[in-house]
Amino acid sequence: MEFHPAFAGPGQYHPEYGQLPAQAEGLTLEHFPHDVPPEAIEPYTNAHGHLTIPVAGSYQELQTVFADGGTTFSVSALYFDPFEELLWMGNQGGHVTSYYGSHLQKYSSFQAHSSQQEIRQLLALDSGIISWREQGHTLGSAMEEMRAMIILKDTTRLLAGGQQEKLVEIDLKTGEEKGLYDCGEEGITIMRMSNSYLCRADTTGKIHLCDPSSMEIQHTLEAHSTSVSDFDVHENQLVSCGFSTRHGNYSLDRYLMVFDLRMMRAMPPFHIPIEALFVRYVPTYSNRVIAMSQTGHFQLVDPGGLMTAEDIVLYQVNIAGDMLMCMDVCSTYHSMVFGDVAGYVHLWADAEEVTFNQMSRDTNFASSVDPIPSIDINNSLASLFSIPLPFPANDEPLLSDWPAETCRPVHRQTIPVDPQILSTMKVVDFIGYAPKSGSQKRNQVAYPEVLAKLGGGTKELIPESPIGRGEDLVQCIVPKKYRKVEIKYSGKFGVDDFNFRHYNSTNFAGLEPHIPNAYCNSMLQVLHFIEPLRVALQSHLCEKEFCLACEMGFLFYMLDHCKGQTCQASNSLRAFRTIPEGSALGLLLGDAEESTGKANFPRLIQSWNRFVLQQIVQETNIITKDEEGNERQEPSSVGDMFEAQVHTKSRCRSCSQESGGFSIGVVTLNYPSVAPGKAINKVDFVTVLQKSMCSDQSTYTFCEDCKKYQPSVQTRSYQRLQDVIAINCHIETQGDEMFWRKQLENDSETIEETIVEETWVKPCKFGDDCTRSDCKFGHGGKPVIKRRPPSVSDSVKWVPLKIYMRLKEDGMVDVKEFPDDKSAEEGYLPYSLHASLVHVVDPKTGGNLLAHINVGNTYHKRKEGVTHSQWYLFNDFSIESIDKLEAIDFNMDWKVPCILYFVNSRINEKYDLEIHNPNEVSILQPRASLAEHSFVQPHMTFTPLGPGEAIKEGDLVGLDAEFVSLNKEEAEIRSDGTRSTIKPSQMSVARITCVRGGDENNMVAFIDDYISTQEQVVDYLTRFSGIHPGDLDATLSQKHLTTLKVTYLKLRHLVDCGATFVGHGLRKDFRVINLLVSHNKIIDTAHLYNLPTQRIVSLRFLAWYFLEGLRIQSETHDSTEDACTAVKLYHYYLHHSNGGLDEQAWQEKLKALYEEGRKLKWKVPPP
Repeated sequence: MEFHPAFAGPGQYHPEYGQLPAQAEGLTLEHFPHDVPPEAIEPYTNAHGHLTIPVAGSYQELQTVFADGGTTFSVSALYFDPFEELLWMGNQGGHVTSYYGSHLQKYSSFQAHSSQQEIRQLLALDSGIISWREQGHTLGSAMEEMRAMIILKDTTRLLAGGQQEKLVEIDLKTGEEKGLYDCGEEGITIMRMSNSYLCRADTTGKIHLCDPSSMEIQHTLEAHSTSVSDFDVHENQLVSCGFSTRHGNYSLDRYLMVFDLRMMRAMPPFHIPIEALFVRYVPTYSNRVIAMSQTGHFQLVDPGGLMTAEDIVLYQVNIAGDMLMCMDVCSTYHSMVFGDVAGYVHLWADAEEVTFNQMSRDTNFASSVDPIPSIDINNSLASLFSIPLPFPANDEPLLSDWPAETCRPVHRQTIPVDPQILSTMKVVDFIGYAPKSGSQKRNQVAYPEVLAKLGGGTKELIPESPIGRGEDLVQCIVPKKYRKVEIKYSGKFGVDDFNFRHYNSTNFAGLEPHIPNAYCNSMLQVLHFIEPLRVALQSHLCEKEFCLACEMGFLFYMLDHCKGQTCQASNSLRAFRTIPEGSALGLLLGDAEESTGKANFPRLIQSWNRFVLQQIVQETNIITKDEEGNERQEPSSVGDMFEAQVHTKSRCRSCSQESGGFSIGVVTLNYPSVAPGKAINKVDFVTVLQKSMCSDQSTYTFCEDCKKYQPSVQTRSYQRLQDVIAINCHIETQGDEMFWRKQLENDSETIEETIVEETWVKPCKFGDDCTRSDCKFGHGGKPVIKRRPPSVSDSVKWVPLKIYMRLKEDGMVDVKEFPDDKSAEEGYLPYSLHASLVHVVDPKTGGNLLAHINVGNTYHKRKEGVTHSQWYLFNDFSIESIDKLEAIDFNMDWKVPCILYFVNSRINEKYDLEIHNPNEVSILQPRASLAEHSFVQPHMTFTPLGPGEAIKEGDLVGLDAEFVSLNKEEAEIRSDGTRSTIKPSQMSVARITCVRGGDENNMVAFIDDYISTQEQVVDYLTRFSGIHPGDLDATLSQKHLTTLKVTYLKLRHLVDCGATFVGHGLRKDFRVINLLVSHNKIIDTAHLYNLPTQRIVSLRFLAWYFLEGLRIQSETHDSTEDACTAVKLYHYYLHHSNGGLDEQAWQEKLKALYEEGRKLKWKVPPP
């Protein structure tokens, strides 16, 4: 069951409440939901109209921490330790963490269960902590859907139950199961203990009061009509919150049910303005109750007393739009804690220093480690005697000191010559000559046994791999073009001096693999070459900040305009990281997972394929309004491409109830089941595909009649076929792998050697006595038969290059394979294989993903003016052409299929292939800053373009950008002392400034945007960027703050208008911004004022030397100042080089610059 928040987000309120004050002295109106009447708020405003909160008994946020595993899993359980000042937290990944004191200092952290098991509840004992997961077993009793547990007061009896008919009792001393009690089909959802009863709630909205000894029901309270979401007991009073049915849907009640346990009767319900999901007693001076909604609002009320000023105060937990998952209140009632979906733990208290218990025992902390005294490596007078030596005492011999009588000198035998050298060796006068292998050193021999002891194996004997490191024997079977490629970074120029054209001689753009989550590069290329999808995404533009469809459209624009260059998908992957569902599905990889090969790449990319297709279909849907003004979504062209209208009917096996709905998605292959010991028969691919699309499936779904999850049978009926059929191969089990192996073996049986020609050659001088098997000369006067070995093109593959589909009248799909279109039967639609994505297996690194893509006639005709179709292999930035049958030539040892894309052969005729550019000149007009709601109004540091200042072709625009660091650079120091970059730092643009460059005397900025970021900034680089902490925070910034998408669109508009950009180091700036600009539209003063093979001169030194002693960057960098300086330097160059024509005179000036720079050591002298 899903619960959706009914309250407005931050800043969205009803118009009748009026304008919010700029700053409130106490509680602001943001703490109230939209349904609180204004008259309930007015009594608590001061003379200035600002809100205040009562001092007595009020709570405020004390601490917020990010829990362990919060990037992947939500907080699922919280519990205050009754013995020590500890707070226990459990998450959905089975991890438990404890925090000490009100400052939430981490005390312990450990993995209690597997990452697939959610922790439902935590309880503390005197000697430890009990964590309860969703499934478990106690002795012989299997436990499923566990919901609650409780320890009976002053006993060692633990009771546990869930959505099952039994309640289990466990003895905590012995760990043995003591008994099973019947609790009915309704099961147990929550358990609490009162003075006399064990109170338990079931799934029907009832609360049963049971005898703790016999577990027999004594009384039953009718709490809610549908189910109880939470309840609590204090002394002789019980309060609950729950659900009821409204218009056929479950909805939270806006009242609390209160029961008197002495009279066993219900008291008048207490109405509240929020939809409470959690409820707890906080009896400080009365029986107060905290009612908590899933959106973070909570209220303190007294169900049995009069309405007080405090009762109408609503508090708001800062959960940033997420939802609360759990809460708890400490035994002193001075603190309460909340956990949310994003992995944060929020501690609220009524004072700055609070304790969790009245009499807590002391908490034991780990003893501190005595620091070892450090010794300066440059200190020649340091006492080396303080360094522990490995020599034993009393002059005893070392274990490595062998007696002389047991030792004798033995000469090491030379190892055999490497077969690779022998295969390339030519013999001249009994001396063999062969080229030296790049991985071997001259005049040195690598002994395998020595390398094995050192952990090196025989790596030095194997040629160097494309990733720049030695490879093992497993990689020998993988062709070089399929192996993982990595960028080699130099310490001086980074990636600028890397030769990408060595790996890509085509006009297609590759993608860099070093950014986070770049495992999906191959899938981005697959989607890019679906021509109607590329046009639709490039024509899409919306106001959403992190729209995946928009960012993919920007990326496709770059890929389409690059000619053999390499791009980054950083902006698209940044938008992908902001989607909560992507993180919940485990699609976001950490650096350790991606580099160590712990990720399951086939499963990951297939989940990514399914999720991203659904996401872009949803984001590109067209929103329309009907006659009554209600909004509804209609499918766009993207939806028509990927949506298959499938009517799915589910029938419950228990009650035979049927329910229906429409579903879309990726086709997942289901393979025939084979009994153990039985042979696997040959099955056509089209047969497997047809059964996967149409066969009934058994699954667990929620039955409305049974009110629980029941096994059901799903039957699918197609009403319309999609134009793009995405197929996940879903090779998960060993049986699936064996099925593929058998089909591929059947294919290889048809391959035989073929005779090319018979020729007469020179007879061998040894005649019939020749023993060489590879002798090229003739023997016995017989002709030499030349045979061609079998190739890929000789075989008939299991996966066809073209299939045909037809929709039957009964909603079933008929899939067949015909020799060609002419022989196809009437009514069948042709689908051609567009791409196949494979996983290249590598046990050490986890392998890599690459794609075979058929680039069709439409692309070649649009780009090259020829009608041509060709298959290419896309391996990140390595691209080369291949034979068409290589795309379906799989090998289960190293080349495992993951995803197949079949596209309607007539798809380009069905959709509009003209791009409608939605980026208009209005994007340059100033927009409201994201920091408008801060306490200090941001000031404008630029003058927007006027009506007569439209940017035209060739107009000069000075540009400078500042960046912040999201990840530190990873580097290593080699044995020769040189520094090698393993992984560069990940930069994010923080400020972009554009100035008018046409007039040297009127260089005024018309764009000066600070870019808001939601990602964690590791280093603001203030010395070089001028960005300070808080400048990019919408709540603190005093700058003109915008989103990256808005500023990116501004720059895209300038590029489309043909502007010429002037700046210092612009090529690197555009690469980080992820914007493609033609080289003839960039004037980089770093290269303009540079001699070949000489160092790049800084902008500060150039300004001082050429611009009459102009001093810039005195304390920090300012992008407006740097952009204006670059434009002045360009005008200086035009003036002193006769418009660039007098190159000799300009070279003389540069030589004088470098002579002066060497004298001053490239430092600007003080004034």
